Amino acid sequence: MSRPPVARVTAPLGALLLLGACRGELYQSALAAKGPQAERVEGLFWFAFWVSAAVWVLTVGAMLWAAWRARARERRGEVLAQAESERGMTRGVAAGVGVTVVILLAFFFYDLAVGRAYTRRPPGDPVVIELVGHQWWWEAVYADTGVQNRFTTANELHVPVGRPVVLEMSARDVIHSVWVPNLAGKRDLIPGYTTSVWFQADTPGVYRGQCAEFCGQQHAKMGLVVIAEPPARFAQWVAAQRKPAPSPTSLEAARGQKVFLSGSCAVCHRIGGTTAGATNGPDLTHLASRYTIAAATLPNTRGNLGGWIVDPQSVKPGTHMPPNILPPKDLEALLTYLQSLK
Repeated sequence: MSRPPVARVTAPLGALLLLGACRGELYQSALAAKGPQAERVEGLFWFAFWVSAAVWVLTVGAMLWAAWRARARERRGEVLAQAESERGMTRGVAAGVGVTVVILLAFFFYDLAVGRAYTRRPPGDPVVIELVGHQWWWEAVYADTGVQNRFTTANELHVPVGRPVVLEMSARDVIHSVWVPNLAGKRDLIPGYTTSVWFQADTPGVYRGQCAEFCGQQHAKMGLVVIAEPPARFAQWVAAQRKPAPSPTSLEAARGQKVFLSGSCAVCHRIGGTTAGATNGPDLTHLASRYTIAAATLPNTRGNLGGWIVDPQSVKPGTHMPPNILPPKDLEALLTYLQSLK
């Protein structure tokens, strides 16, 4: 029976949609490598894909060929002797085992080469970032030989294009795992133990990462943003991040700073250049310069920031940040102050 016209159209479209879903959103795909480490992972994937496809085609082809020969013999009335049949099966099994061993060895050595590339120290002068996983956000400390040059940010990494970046990673509470598919493979963060991985972004862009190890209720909303930019722009960003927070330039912002420092915000967060020095939550010294809030859960807009401050549980149920019920004028002043932290 012929296939209905609708099925002829919907079947290919369904296949295309499934393939599109495998790719992921823009700049979050292991099949669109933007750096040498990700290229190795992508190469390993395509090697496995094409070898598997070839094995499937050869296996199905051998089955069809064997069935055709058997049917041809049956039509001619030929009967193979048992000894000859057993010799043929023995040769077929031996050939299959030999090919399987060769394929497995090829996979082993290819995978070993990719793994060794991850453990080697990268060439040149890498940027070193200490990345700490928390439930459910990322703390990033840009390390430097001089203690005064170190600075901390959260949920967002800026990296220079064409320069290796080393992540020295640990976890504060439970096991986490960082994975930025376009730039590098998955790597675990383990409490009490330091692991490392390096990557390099060869193309400017904004890349999304994710915690890839289940770490609790809001594991799915523990995102990470990596911004790869030209070296000159990266140097400007670093110089700005090393400065303390700007002082309020308006009465509204000054009032907002007072609300922050006198309320519960200062119990958990740090703002450089003020008396707020807590480290229970993300560092907010340059909050307004970030793309997102709540670990890449929401765009960093005034409305989203206000909603997050007042009722974070509605955005990320179970998050450690408590609700903050503020008078409307205090909330508006606080938002004005936070949006001045560039």
